[in-house]
Amino acid sequence: MIALATDCLVFEMPNGTGVPFSADMISVELCRESPEWLDEEFLHHAANAVFHYFRHELGRESVTMAEFANAFEKVIRGFTPPAAPVPPCDRLEIAESDLGCLARESGAACELFFFPRLRDELRHQLQHAPRVLRFRHLRDCVKLLSGTRRWTPRCRDLEERIVDFLRECLCAEGARDDFALVVE
Repeated sequence: MIALATDCLVFEMPNGTGVPFSADMISVELCRESPEWLDEEFLHHAANAVFHYFRHELGRESVTMAEFANAFEKVIRGFTPPAAPVPPCDRLEIAESDLGCLARESGAACELFFFPRLRDELRHQLQHAPRVLRFRHLRDCVKLLSGTRRWTPRCRDLEERIVDFLRECLCAEGARDDFALVVE
C-alpha cells in the first residue's frame, strides 16, 4: 500500500472509489463552476481552509464529497455577493417637499419645532438619492412661521435663515457632486 501524502485527502466518490486530491487540486475544480462574484483567489483560500480543517484539525485522511461540499458551502454562505450598484436611471430625478406643510405641522409661529422637522425631512428625501431636491412654498412657510400676512423685513431674515439652515444640513449630510438643492 502506498502512503498518502501529507498534503492530500482521499475523497470518497458516490460510486465508492477514492481519489486523492490536494488542496490546490480541489480549488482548481471548484473554480470551474463558481459564481461570477467569487474570484479564484477567494475560492482557493476557502478550499484550503476546509481542506486544512479535515486534514489537520480533525486528523482525517479521507472525506466524502458530501462532507467536503457541506463544509465548503458553510464557508461560502458566510460571504455575500457585493451589492450591485444602483443604475442611474433607477434614481429619483426630482424629490419635492412642501415647506408650507412642514410649517403647518410645526404650528403657526413656532420656529422651535420647524427647524428639526426640516432637517428630518431633508434626511428622509436624501435617502432616495434624488438628482434634484426641491423645497417648495418658501414664502408661505415664512409667513406662517413669522405670523404675518404681508412680507416684512423679519420675513426676509427668516427666509435667509431657512435657506442657510438647509445648506448647512446638506453639507453635514455629505451632498454628492451630481445633486442640486432648489428652494422656491
